[in-house]
Amino acid sequence: MLSNIGIPGLILILVLALIIFGPKKLPEIGRAFGETLKEFKKSTRELTKDDGDDKRK
Repeated sequence: MLSNIGIPGLILILVLALIIFGPKKLPEIGRAFGETLKEFKKSTRELTKDDGDDKRK
């Protein structure tokens, strides 16, 4: 799905986000998104680790 966007599409999305949220709010949104993604990855790793431990027993 995202492979069809291309560079012009990404630039358009970034410009629209900048217009909608403004330059002051955009870094906060990016930081919050990054924290959410980091927490999701951590939880996924823990689940797969727990799943792997269950299969060994």
